[in-house]
Amino acid sequence: MNKTEKLKYYIESLCIYDLKNDNIIQSIHSMLDSIGSDDIVRTQSDFFRLVSKYESLKFYVSECILTNDNVFTRAACAGTVDTLPQNVIDGVKFDLMKLEEIASLTADNIIFAVENLQLKSILKTIPAWHIGKAKLPLTDNWDKHIDDLISFHRTNGYGKFVKNIAFTWRNNELSPVTAIDSITLSDLKNYEIQRQQVVDNTESFLSGNPANNVLLYGDRGTGKSSTVHAILNKYCHQGLRMIEIPKSAVSQLGVIREEIALSPMKFIIYIDDLSFDSNDNSFSELKAALEGSLSGKQPNTLIYATSNRRHLIKESFSDRQNEMNLNDIMQEQLSLSDRFGLTITFMNPNKNDYLDIVEKICSDRNIDVDKSHLFAQAEKWAIRRGGRSPRCAKQFVDFVEGCVNRSKEW
Repeated sequence: MNKTEKLKYYIESLCIYDLKNDNIIQSIHSMLDSIGSDDIVRTQSDFFRLVSKYESLKFYVSECILTNDNVFTRAACAGTVDTLPQNVIDGVKFDLMKLEEIASLTADNIIFAVENLQLKSILKTIPAWHIGKAKLPLTDNWDKHIDDLISFHRTNGYGKFVKNIAFTWRNNELSPVTAIDSITLSDLKNYEIQRQQVVDNTESFLSGNPANNVLLYGDRGTGKSSTVHAILNKYCHQGLRMIEIPKSAVSQLGVIREEIALSPMKFIIYIDDLSFDSNDNSFSELKAALEGSLSGKQPNTLIYATSNRRHLIKESFSDRQNEMNLNDIMQEQLSLSDRFGLTITFMNPNKNDYLDIVEKICSDRNIDVDKSHLFAQAEKWAIRRGGRSPRCAKQFVDFVEGCVNRSKEW
């Protein structure tokens, strides 16, 4: 059996890393299978067109390995590889050995295996693909890197959770968010007590200890959403992932939790700008998801929500007119907000705190300007925009930095 025949059977015999349905692996199989027929020209051309979109063949195959969802990668993520049967570990080693040889396939290997001299001459007109290098921690002898792979998955997750740390719920499935806000906790100024509460709760959650669902409420522009984004960036390498859902998807919280119920990762389900009309049915769905339904408490999920309203329900004028109804509504409002075990308040800063935030952001960016002029203009900026807030402070500093960099007056 020559090398190309062996590689074809290697693809067919993959068991733990079952990549037989991957487009490029399928294309390799078709190319190997067509050696000896006129189809080899077409299949090799098709393969080159596919693989040339990537850095190299080894880079692509190694990335498939690192992002694969299988019994080994899940156990590595959870730290339970030692509970796997030895035959599974053997399967991992054999698959890695096979995949390394598959990733080392060259155009010359194909040409050498073709006997028809005319076909050989045509195949030589198809460019050779780049073999390249594998992604770390895979280097050479991939089957010797089991411990490195365990460490990789423990830090970075498995499957789609390796490539992406944030998702949205769209069309009844998790869709990756590719552009992530890079904000860090150190970028956010003041509100240290509020943010520390979120940090402590998240760390308790990640360590497997009891933790609460969190409601961050308060004035607009005070950093509620930014705090949640920064929490994800800080703890994504400790197995934290985030699923952002719109309020319209609250009714599907049970389905979302079932989707991730068996994952060893930790998930924050994030709902931004949460509020309800008094006749909104999803209000009851959220209550049940927070506490009260059979799936209401799962050890790998928490709900973090932000809102500008403490009680989350918008009252109508008729609600306020009916005194008996008003009491019922207040009880209903409290029944939801109370189910968030941790409620954290973000209020607009006073003048001194607002100017302190402006000064700290300027310091971070090394913007050296006259402080009295900076503060006077910052106040005017806030007045024109209807009030002081951390968001207002950042927008003002963005304006100042742009002017300073262009030597413009501000």
